Amino acid sequence: MTRRVARRLLWLALVFAAPAPILALGEGTIPVAQLLFMMAAAGAIVVTESARGALPLLFLVFGLQALAYSLVHWGLAWLFTRFTPPPVGAIAAAGLMVGAVWAFSTGFYDDPFRAMAITTFPGQAGEPRADFDPATWHPAPVPEPGLAFDRTEWREPCDAYDVQRQLFWGDTHIHTSYSFDAWGQGTRNTPRDAYRFAKGEELGIQPYDAAGRPLRTVKLDRPLDFTLLSDHAEVMGEVRICQTPGLPGHDALPCRLARRWPLLGYAIVNSQMMDEADPVRYGFCGPGGSYCRDTARRPWQEIQEAAEEAYDRTSACRFTSFVGFEWSGNPDSSMIHRNVLFRNEVVPQRLSNFVDDRTNEAFWKWLDESCLASDGRCDALAIPHNSNLGNGRLFTQEMADGAALSREYAEIRARIELLLEVTQHKGDSECRKNANDPLCDFETLAFGRMREQATSWEQTDPAPLSYAREILGAGLVEQARLGVNPFKLGLMAATDTHLGTPGLVDEQSFPGHGAGIASARLKIPKLPDDVRFNPGGLQAVWAEENSRDSLYAGMQRRETYGTSGPRMVVRSFTGFDLPEDLCERGDFAARGYAHGVPMGGDLAGAPSGAGVSVAVLAQRDPGSAARPGVQLQRLQVVKLWERDGGAHQKVFEVAGDPDNGARVDRNTCETSGPGFDDLCAVWQDPEFDADLHAAYYVRVVENPTCRWTAHACNAQGVRCENPTTAEGLLITCCDPDVPMTIQERAWTSPVWYTP
Repeated sequence: MTRRVARRLLWLALVFAAPAPILALGEGTIPVAQLLFMMAAAGAIVVTESARGALPLLFLVFGLQALAYSLVHWGLAWLFTRFTPPPVGAIAAAGLMVGAVWAFSTGFYDDPFRAMAITTFPGQAGEPRADFDPATWHPAPVPEPGLAFDRTEWREPCDAYDVQRQLFWGDTHIHTSYSFDAWGQGTRNTPRDAYRFAKGEELGIQPYDAAGRPLRTVKLDRPLDFTLLSDHAEVMGEVRICQTPGLPGHDALPCRLARRWPLLGYAIVNSQMMDEADPVRYGFCGPGGSYCRDTARRPWQEIQEAAEEAYDRTSACRFTSFVGFEWSGNPDSSMIHRNVLFRNEVVPQRLSNFVDDRTNEAFWKWLDESCLASDGRCDALAIPHNSNLGNGRLFTQEMADGAALSREYAEIRARIELLLEVTQHKGDSECRKNANDPLCDFETLAFGRMREQATSWEQTDPAPLSYAREILGAGLVEQARLGVNPFKLGLMAATDTHLGTPGLVDEQSFPGHGAGIASARLKIPKLPDDVRFNPGGLQAVWAEENSRDSLYAGMQRRETYGTSGPRMVVRSFTGFDLPEDLCERGDFAARGYAHGVPMGGDLAGAPSGAGVSVAVLAQRDPGSAARPGVQLQRLQVVKLWERDGGAHQKVFEVAGDPDNGARVDRNTCETSGPGFDDLCAVWQDPEFDADLHAAYYVRVVENPTCRWTAHACNAQGVRCENPTTAEGLLITCCDPDVPMTIQERAWTSPVWYTP
């Protein structure tokens, strides 16, 4: 045997046996031969399924990796055979091949990638019940004279009812294993699990051991009052087919690829179905995608059943579940997503999705025809989110043909979209970074499309109308031009968790949210998430009771606010004759309702000589025994107005002290300095012009505390003065561009003034 033959045998053995990291996917090691097979499988999907998207980029990255590691292996084989006799090289090659056969036969290399193989759920393979009709589950609603809202469902009246309204906390953006991107990150929690967690039960999350036991558990310090699950309507049927043995299409190549190499499947599916202007369904979906569309009925039914089981219809009113989903338009990676929240159990049986309905107008038409315009009890609202990643396509002041917005368009949008998610896991959307408002530099992403998270070379600044202030200002401009405000949006917040864990917003113990390229599917990472992301926020609603109708009515009138996580109590009223001593008596709410309108309300036609006043009462988050609340630093009023066809903005300090000297030590997370347990003020606009359209919202800001990044880095023992403690991924902990402290906050819905 010659050295050349021994070298080739050794190189071949190394290709099959020696593991190489999959750099593109950020985790796991496999032999180069398996990497080449993955490329071939991806290529087969391109040919058989007409896939496009990011696959060319994946080919390039995988190909470069395969070439690089082939050259490395060839070099190793050359060095070994250069200094050893050919028989020794042949023996080494034979030993490696035996090892490779053992590794493949035992699943040694596959084990880390089988996290999705056992992710099936009871009842998934069953056919939907032919008699499934949620509208018949309960008697018809009974009218209740004197009730502050319409009762559209049967339920016992709540024992705790307050005409002055109570504060309820919830999360309306949650993904479970029924969403492809959550399943692709190893999430196994179902809708029923998510509701159990929201009610305060402990829940396991990925990674899981070989026996399927979770290696981490999470639990809320304080349960939520209400929850909406928002699994993606897109590929809901495809996910069920890939998850469920025995269903036709279960063994189709895309499903097999997703189960065996989940992150590769995740990348391919997202590039074809979730990141394209014209997504194409897989071949196993049948003619026109009918099979996948029909299969989606089963998970949609299960979502409804889980919501019904979780909803407390007794007079105790302990928990409210809403039925809903997410419509996830992502043309060219521009997020034009909406969460749809239905008022009661009467919902459409076919979900709109971006594969079938590819424009905002098509989605609104579906919602109108399938629910809002019907004669029954179906009612719904749509909540746009991630305007920061919409690339200017979620909100626009132009029609598809480039013409100015029409009045009809404005009326449709104003009727369906009442709230805007101002902050969540994938960044804050309140305002663009600017020198005039330093607090706008808060959880702000440096890119305007989701794809740019991974492709930093193509990052662009967020387009116009990517932030709430810009959107609200544009609404005032359109109101002055058309007489209708298409962007009359209340403000709220949510998590967008992909772990099935509603309300998991604690900075100190944040485990990540299982979305995007950061993953805990295989192991517990040293840093649980992309440092640019955050735990997300919560929605607060002022309502008479904790029932679907009452909470829905609160959202309809926009008497809601969002926070970045804490549960500070905020009430605000705006009016022309608010009493100046409103903060000095114990009837703030009663007098506020009597003399003004609450957050989300409208004022019109100021009396001659009158001005606009905003009354704000804010109380610190009381916290829990394990997590005490943080003192407040200040209250601000943000004013927007229209003049001469343009939008303007200004921030006014109302109460508190922005220079109170409050500090936090990032190495210990100990806080120091004064703050306020509560703040209250009646502020009068010194620049009010009764002839101009305007809007006012309140921002409440806490003292500084440690961000989740500081907690995670401290837990890993990182001390930036000692570089040896910040190696590998932990080097991020010492990057000056990564924030380590945070000032948590709340944003109220605006009040709009119309001349």
